[in-house]
Amino acid sequence: MQFVIVSGLSGAGKSKTASFLEDLGFYCVDNMPADLIPQFAQLCLATKGRYERVALVTDVRGSLTFEGLFKALDSLDQMHLQFTILFVEADTDVIIKRYKETRRKHPLTKDGSDLLDAVERERMLLEPIRNRANAIINTSNLSTAKLRGEIINLVAGDLKDRAMTVSVVSFGFKYGLPMDADLVFDVRFLPNPYYISELKYKTGLDQEVQDFVFSYQQTKDFVAKVEDLLAFCLPSYVDEGKTNLVIAVGCTGGKHRSVAVARALGEFASKRGYATTVGHRDLGRR
Repeated sequence: MQFVIVSGLSGAGKSKTASFLEDLGFYCVDNMPADLIPQFAQLCLATKGRYERVALVTDVRGSLTFEGLFKALDSLDQMHLQFTILFVEADTDVIIKRYKETRRKHPLTKDGSDLLDAVERERMLLEPIRNRANAIINTSNLSTAKLRGEIINLVAGDLKDRAMTVSVVSFGFKYGLPMDADLVFDVRFLPNPYYISELKYKTGLDQEVQDFVFSYQQTKDFVAKVEDLLAFCLPSYVDEGKTNLVIAVGCTGGKHRSVAVARALGEFASKRGYATTVGHRDLGRR
């Protein structure tokens, strides 16, 4: 079981971190009392695989000391349960700016402290857990996508490629570009089955059309070059934190060449380990 504990400064991005972990298939619990962590871990282990990935968020809302948390961590060690502590922080001026923008109250201002004192006091209180963290993430200069990329690199492991879905869609240029396309490939230069009488009313889903399109060396060369490009780009998109990449392949009407090539690119992305879907936007048009 993969067990992740998220802690850090209020306003630094713990909630976003937890949401990204949730997207990666983690079962997330926010602000669980430290005393309950060992029992919760035992419960997860007892499910025998139902909760393979678990993330807990703990911070100063639960306690002003972390003695209980450290006892809980010792209990996890005794259970031989491996866990990872992610500490999320940001520069003081950044946190203050975020609180000003959201107009939320810092948890340590309830006693009348001003925001600056609250942030600095929290930083001091959290120092013991920061010192024990496996990874420290400073979100001061990280965009949402970059933060997600950091989380993926730290905890995704064998899920890394699955963290981004790849959607390959064929389309016809005569009906316009897909609005959500990230990459667009124009295959109108390839030989067109539309002008072959026995293929005109078939589509790129039919084997005869696929065989015709791929009988030309220029098709094979083009697909090989695009696959080489995707092999280079896809991991970088994952590292950047992209959740869904839309690859659009277009021909004139969106029924023959684009469909055949989109199928080939979809198979390539799937074999590389990415969660892949293939769609054909204009296949049903007359």
